[in-house]
This record gives sequence, C-alpha cells and structure tokens, in this order.
Amino acid sequence: MTDKEQKAAAKKFAESWKGKGYEKGQSQLFWIELLTKVYGVEDISAFISFEDQVHLDHTSFIDGYIPSTKVMIEQKSLGKDLNKPIKQSDGSLCTPFQQAKRYVTDLPLSKHPRWIVTCNFAEFYVYDMERPNGEPEKIKLADLPKEYYRLSFLTKTDSEHIKKEMEVSLQAGELVGKLYNAILKQYHDPENPDSLRSLNMLCVRLVFCLYAEDAGIFGRHEMFHDYLSRFDVKDVRKALIELFRMLDTKECDRDSYDDTPVAEFPYVNGGLFADENIEIPQFNEEIVDLLLKNASEDFDWSKISPTIFGAVFESTLNPETRRSGGMHYTSIENIHKVIDPLFLDDLKAELEEIKAYDKAKIIEDKVEKFQNKLAGLKFLDPACGSGNFLTETYISLRRLENEAIKLTIDKGQLMFDTGAVIRVSIGQFYGIEINDFAVTVAKTALWIAESQMMHETEEIISKNLDFLPLKSYANIVEANALRIDWENVVPKSELNYIMGNIWTHSSISTLGSQYHSLSLIA
Repeated sequence: MTDKEQKAAAKKFAESWKGKGYEKGQSQLFWIELLTKVYGVEDISAFISFEDQVHLDHTSFIDGYIPSTKVMIEQKSLGKDLNKPIKQSDGSLCTPFQQAKRYVTDLPLSKHPRWIVTCNFAEFYVYDMERPNGEPEKIKLADLPKEYYRLSFLTKTDSEHIKKEMEVSLQAGELVGKLYNAILKQYHDPENPDSLRSLNMLCVRLVFCLYAEDAGIFGRHEMFHDYLSRFDVKDVRKALIELFRMLDTKECDRDSYDDTPVAEFPYVNGGLFADENIEIPQFNEEIVDLLLKNASEDFDWSKISPTIFGAVFESTLNPETRRSGGMHYTSIENIHKVIDPLFLDDLKAELEEIKAYDKAKIIEDKVEKFQNKLAGLKFLDPACGSGNFLTETYISLRRLENEAIKLTIDKGQLMFDTGAVIRVSIGQFYGIEINDFAVTVAKTALWIAESQMMHETEEIISKNLDFLPLKSYANIVEANALRIDWENVVPKSELNYIMGNIWTHSSISTLGSQYHSLSLIA
C-alpha cells in the first residue's frame, strides 16, 4: 500500500466511523477495519485476538491484543471520557489505562505490552510502556487521514520501520541512477571530468528540489513539479537554470515586479545553488518523464532516511563505486553499535532521570540544562564519506531534544520565542572527506535530516517553524584526513567525540595519538 493509498484509506475509515461506536457491539469491527483497510493486515484472525481472559479477583477480558507488536487495547464507547475513572465490578474506580495495567499483572512477562491503547472510537490514547508514567500521545479519528503514521506501531516493529526506510531509500537511489544515466547521454563529452562533476551537482540539486516539494519546504506540495510541467521539453533546461538562480537569490535582491512562476520559490542559502557554472545539457522526453512522473508524482521523498539515502546516493553517483558495482554503507543498526555505548545510552539515561521528577519547575530547569548539554557536544568523523555516522548521530540527538521539549510542554512550562526552542544544530557535526561529491551529499543529507527533525518539533509544539533560508551549516571539509591537521577542522579543546568507519590500523595509531583523550571508534 502506497502512502497515497493509505491516506485515502484512512480518510474513508474516519468518515465511515464518524459519530458512531458502541463498545459491546462494534469494537471488534472497528479494529478489524482499521487494521485491514488502513494498515494492510491480511490474516486478521492470526494478527489480533479479542476478549482474552485474565483472572484478577474476578474474570475479566482484554478487548484486544496484538502479539507481534505487543499492543494491548482497551476500548470504550463513543462519548466516554478516557481520562475519567470508571467504576469496576469490584467497586473500585480506575481509568481505562489503569484498567488495562491491571490486566498486565495476570500476563506472563513475554506478553507484557510495549504499547497500551485506550480508545472511545473518536480518539486514541497511546501509552508507551517504556515510559509508563508518561503522558499519552493523543490521535483524533478526524485527524487520522493526515496522522495515520502515528499508529504505525500497531503493525510495525522498530526493525520493520528501519527496513521500510531502507526500501524507500534504495528506491530513491534507483530513481537517481536512472536520471543520472539518462542525463549523462545528453552531454557532449560524457567522459569529461568537469561534465561528470556538473552532472553530480545537478543530481544533488534535483534531489533537494524533489525532497523540498514533498516535505513542504518550498511551501506547496508538488511546487517543483508544477513549475517544470509548464514548459515544453526544449525549454526545461532554461527553466532549471532560472530556478537554480532564483533559489540562490535573497528576497531583498529580487526584482519586486517579477510575477513569473519562478519568483514564487524561496531563497535557500547554504551554497547548494550558488555555482552558476555547472554544465546542464538539454533534456529530452525520457528525462522529463522520469523527473515529473517517476521521481515526482509517483514517489514521496519525504519518507527517505537521510542516513541511508546519503550513502546510497553517493554510491549511486560516485564514478569509482559505479565502475566497481559497489554500494557500500554502514547500516543504521551498526552505526548505533558504535554511538550508543559511546555516548547515546548515557544521554538517554539522563533524560529518563529528568522524567522521574514530578515538579514542573524542576523539570523545566533540568530540560534547559539537558538541551544546552546536547547543543554543546561536537562530533568529528575523519573519513565521513556521505556522512551517515554524522547524520544518524544528529537525528538521535534531535530526537532526545524533542522528547525533552515535549516533557516541558506536558508540564505546561514551555514558553516561546520559537527561535530558541531548538538548540541542537548540524553545525555541531564535523567531517573530513576526500571526495568532493561525497562532501556535497553529506551536507545535503544533514539538511534533509534537519528538515525532518524540525517537522517532528513542529508537531510537538503545534507551531510552524521556518526551515528556509538554511541557517546552519554542516562543517564537512574536502581534504585528505591523513594529511590535514584536524585542529584546522575543529579545535581539540572543543571536540567531544571522534567516530567513524573504514580505518586502517596504521591510520588509527598515527592519528589517534593526537587525540588520546577522546574516543576513536573504528
């Protein structure tokens, strides 16, 4: 099921169940339709069980349980307040969530739920049992068409989520490869190194535009598609040149009387569109069709993993890996085998300690110090390639920061100035890479990651933040890490962690000795 199909299915489901829902007669039908029609479950009878018995001081029944994802469901009728205690058969009062937690005590440890969902047909309360004292995530049925992904845990484990991201990112790499091959044929001298460098940069720019229109960065969905579709094939080259020039022009420097479609695009900054001397050949029908239909209409770039895609992108377009047929990148799982014990586990534990406090003012002060600590960390990957170690580390830190931000909001303490709500920046991440194209890819991957994490922050604070123009810069330096003085990239006194991949023993012993106080992971 594609994202477009899933959105349509979620909309149809929400409309179908609007204003109805009786606990005793319709609960099972509600969940069966949700799981099969919106989330694509095929063998529903094997996937979810209903009315499993539990024995407390009396026999009770679990409304729904999903073994594969460890989800327990406590269903109430439409109109029931999910926060309000309900009288039980033993005379006690407890909320639907407390009721579900009672059931857990009668289950073997292997069946203890990771998630508890309470629902009244109009709203879902989602409790993450990794944080049993935390506030629930709340999803309204009416919002399901745009927030269906927030219930994806019903059917997807964390590993499945990573697998899905990898599949999407590999599909994106295939699209880029097809565009690359088609455009390459249009160059006068396809073997010319300058032409190849121009083609690489052109592909990076096209990918950024495709991502920007899907992620809402440009301001309107399919804005890039709609702009190019106005032109005949013979004029697409000129249209791209004008677009790239506009994306690199500040609003204050633009012609105030320009009312052409290209003037609708925002200023990007960051240097991605600064070079006007890249060689762009004429496009043909095949290229335009690939770009507008396959890469724009039929694919959602906002779903890619910047960690995976950066590496796939670089491997797809790097002439050396293309010749060797190689596509080499470190998986997200293996990246975490390095960064989790090095620093991430300790940071997670620190955040959990903050969550244990119950006074709002103490939490606010602790979160403030925690955010400042995250924002003060600096990381170096001395052979960063397409930046996947740096990108995944940035995402991990921003997710911790978002959890901290949500904690202050839940306690009613966060006051904006939204400009100060995000402290972690891609400017904290430094890399050295000898390949010029990989440097550009690494920077682009970090920008995409920054956009995705900002979107997650927007959902938490219920406020839009401005992504463009790009305000932060990834400190990726084009150089040979075996020859450059690392102090020229980031001062030793400011650097907290060195991490990375593909190091020989000699390079570790030679360069690692300069940084004996730091952690060098190979």
